[in-house]
Amino acid sequence: MKTYVFRVVVEPDENRWIAYCPILEDKGGATWGYTREEALKNIKEVIDLTIQGIIERGEVIPVFGRV
Repeated sequence: MKTYVFRVVVEPDENRWIAYCPILEDKGGATWGYTREEALKNIKEVIDLTIQGIIERGEVIPVFGRV
């Protein structure tokens, strides 16, 4: 099994926290939560589902530095 590391950005936004993975953002790699911890939990799930979809479609998993 191969392990990947994805950079995640978490930012406060009024009454919630926004979390996104820049390299996966165009494939739906963004979410939010009412707390920072909730946003981090949610983005982990989003990344897992996004990568699973990429693999099922036979696409190449984007990695930092690859265009």
